[in-house]
Amino acid sequence: MRSDSGDTTSLWMATAEMPSYPPLTEDATADVCIVGAGIAGITTAYLLTQAGKRVVVLDDGPVGGGETGRTTAHLSNAIDDRFYRIEHLHGERGSRIAAASHGAAIDRIEAIVRAEGIDCDFERVDGYLFLGGDGEEEELARELEAAHRAGLNDVEPLDRIPKVPFDSGPCLRFPRQGQFHPLAYLMALARAVTRNGGRIYTGSHVAEFEPKPRRPQVKTTEKKTVTADAMVFATNSPINDWVKMHTKQSAYRTFVVGCRVPRGSVPKALYWDTSNPYHYVRIQSGVNGSDVLIVGGEDHKTGQKDDAAERFIRLEAWAYDRFPMIRSVDYRWSGQVMEPVDHVAFIGHNPGSDGKNVYIVTADSGQGMTHGTIAGMLITDLITGRATSWESLYDPSRVSLKAGVEFARQNLNVAAQYRDYITPGEVSSPDEIARGSGAIIRRGRHKVAVYRDETGAVHERSAVCTHLFCIVDWNSTEKTWDCPCHGSRFDPLGKVVNGPAVAPLAEVEDD
Repeated sequence: MRSDSGDTTSLWMATAEMPSYPPLTEDATADVCIVGAGIAGITTAYLLTQAGKRVVVLDDGPVGGGETGRTTAHLSNAIDDRFYRIEHLHGERGSRIAAASHGAAIDRIEAIVRAEGIDCDFERVDGYLFLGGDGEEEELARELEAAHRAGLNDVEPLDRIPKVPFDSGPCLRFPRQGQFHPLAYLMALARAVTRNGGRIYTGSHVAEFEPKPRRPQVKTTEKKTVTADAMVFATNSPINDWVKMHTKQSAYRTFVVGCRVPRGSVPKALYWDTSNPYHYVRIQSGVNGSDVLIVGGEDHKTGQKDDAAERFIRLEAWAYDRFPMIRSVDYRWSGQVMEPVDHVAFIGHNPGSDGKNVYIVTADSGQGMTHGTIAGMLITDLITGRATSWESLYDPSRVSLKAGVEFARQNLNVAAQYRDYITPGEVSSPDEIARGSGAIIRRGRHKVAVYRDETGAVHERSAVCTHLFCIVDWNSTEKTWDCPCHGSRFDPLGKVVNGPAVAPLAEVEDD
């Protein structure tokens, strides 16, 4: 069993061809400008170009280079937060819409794969929910009844998961789930966008947003402007909103290992347990007579722990205990999950006065591939004026009084992070920082994010996140500065990796 932190390149990034797209070099206009080239942004672009819209897509990284490239690519209408919780918070109608929309997303992916002839390993598979940790059969019974009320009448209880090498105990079977290679799918979808007349620009960091009443604008770091009739922010965490949306969701890191197993030794299916945080498992076809067993879990709030090596070890131990045929652990990676306080993504009109022609997609809640596809379908309907029954459930303006306790708990956690302003630094001198690592140093009134590169050169930036001014923390596995408040992330030199921050960490101030 490996115990070092290892390479954190995902299976998908290691096995996909990543086409390049040019940066934006001159001002542009469009019917719709989409910021973000992950599953939500590219799916929205694809469906809008099919509807005849002129579309521009902007991203500061490559297509799929953000969280889409770090998913485990479960395609499921089995809600990971449970249907009985969705029903409690959103009523039976909301639960039925959630089930139907996730099912429709899988159907739409399958239809696109067929229509475009995409070779992305798409398969229909069963999904199994089984007990984990201190889980009790009563939870499975509650979920079965709630799933049936949500319209998933073919969900059934079983005594155990068939043909797996461990005794799962009682479980629920969710038929006709799906899986695919997310980047192979996304790259083909991006090519279809450009074929349909859409324009994709990567290496183009959006630094400013102007919510004009008629035609909103975004401006890149290079001062190039895109003006459009409608603006869509599909950036994992919305970069156009300063406070409101970020009080209703929380950023978590989730961890994944990819284990090599003999071909066919584990049935292809989706597996989840009831632990908190839960484990999630699937199989991807590998090479040379092997498959890759993908195992995820061990989540923690972004920026509030730096113990990835231990979490990978726990995941591996959990996997080896249940799948003794594992030959090696070939991949390790982590991703960022935005968890909404009421368990449903925020997709639709941006809250506030600019909401008429500005749309957001966020709070994927660990089901980003189906939520991203739902976003493409729903936002296309909203922009083209087609009637949709999904709008109210996913409305970003919604306020759930029943989620008030969770709302308060999450925001008290955020408030507690500001105490970092008065704590000491982690080290007193850059000389104490190992090469290729970073640490926070207190220098008078200021906290400084100090990175020592592999050559020994020292790089200093302010440790204050440029979003809502929390103190960032060093992530030793990903080699990023992570904000413990709302999940913004920066590379070792302070450049934005993940919003909601749009500006880099500032230069160090003098006392």
